[in-house]
Formats: sequence, C-alpha cells, structure tokens
Amino acid sequence: MTEISAVPAYNPVKVANAGGMAVQQVVAQRWKQATGVPLIESYGLTETSPGVTSNRLDIEDWTGTIGMPLPSTEVEIRDDDDRKVPLGQFGEICVRGPQVMASYWNRPEETAAAFTSDGWLRTGDMGHMNEDGAFKITDRKKDMIVVSGFKVFPNQVEDAVALHPGVAEVGAIGEPDERSGEVVKIVVVRKDPALTEEALLAHCRLHLTGYKMPKIVEFRIEPLPKSNLGKVLRRQLRHPSKTP
Repeated sequence: MTEISAVPAYNPVKVANAGGMAVQQVVAQRWKQATGVPLIESYGLTETSPGVTSNRLDIEDWTGTIGMPLPSTEVEIRDDDDRKVPLGQFGEICVRGPQVMASYWNRPEETAAAFTSDGWLRTGDMGHMNEDGAFKITDRKKDMIVVSGFKVFPNQVEDAVALHPGVAEVGAIGEPDERSGEVVKIVVVRKDPALTEEALLAHCRLHLTGYKMPKIVEFRIEPLPKSNLGKVLRRQLRHPSKTP
C-alpha cells in the first residue's frame, strides 16, 4: 500500500464531500489519514436535481451512511408492492420533494414506471434507515444477487474484499448456478502480484457470512471497466478478459 504523509500542522482542507458512488470503508480511512478530515457522504440522482440526503458537516468520522434527508425532502424505504417497510428492513429508496423531476421528457412510459401511484420517485437503489434516521445504501436493485433465496448486495462484498491490502480493484457480480440460483463472483485486480485466491478467500471469511462468500474468483491484469464517474461497470465484468 502506498505510504501516506502525515497531515501538516496547518491543514487547508476543511470539508470533503463524497458522492456519485458508494464510498468504500478503506477509501474513507485512507482519506482521513491523508487529509485529517472525514469524508462527508451525500446522495442524490439526476432526477432529484441532484440532492436527496447528506451527512452533517461536523461529523468526526465517516459514518457509512448517506445521512439524513435535505430540507423539504421526504425519503421512505418501500417493498416491491410500494408499501413502507418497518425500521431497519431493506427495500427500495423512494423520494418525494420539490427537487424531484416532474417527468422524463417525452417518455411517458418510463415516467410512469419511475413513480409510485402516490407520487414517490423510485430511485432503483436498495437500502434501509437506521434508528438515528440516517439512510444507508446497500446497492442498485438491478445488481442484487440472490443466493438460495438470500439477497446479497455487491457493495457489501466489494467493501470486504477491498479491505485486503493486496487488492487494487474489485467488482462483484452474480453468476448462474444450478443449485442456488446464483453464486457470488468477484473480479479482482491485484496490488500485490503474490496475492492468491486462497489468501483472498481466507480474508473474506473474516468479513462475510457464508452465503455472501465468493464462490468464483477471477484475477485480471488491466483496470476494471468504469463509467465516466468512476463506477465499476459490473455488467461488463461478465465479458471475458485477460487473466494473469
């Protein structure tokens, strides 16, 4: 892992805000170590102009949540039948507020699919609300992996794998399986060329429950495909690539 210089006595960095993709724990830790200030994670979509929630500016450490709703904004966690779920349960994040778009331009069918019958925007992001009223995103609904009926969110797997110092990049996807429906596959770019599948899986067992454990490990040489925002394009990880 690259050495990080000590934070100078006079620190010009006062506030650091993160958005656009989920912040991994290891990234937040290294950021504070390098700058002396925590990452303040926020959340939004193009359809919400773009803010929905944010952590407070005075937090001392990264919280692992996307914070609380912005003023005049309502956020609920709903199930597949558009019913609000109990506190702490997972579901789709739905938003209502003055910043939410009215519609997609000239796309009535997509607009109808994006909203609930009572006018809440379906974000396509899965998450839950904790007892403090802060929200946490687990992953995109379309990326969810179902292993023997259990829901596995790729972000959770990627966060655990990324904690290994020998990992440079990782993406998690579901692969079809005759017995369990799907299994977890991870695609890894190594920081340490000596990192083995056995060592990586041993690390995963310390951080993941059994059904979330990767069953397939693929090492790649080149960087993982990413969007313009730096998000790993998981759908492209299913394409064959070079391996060491």
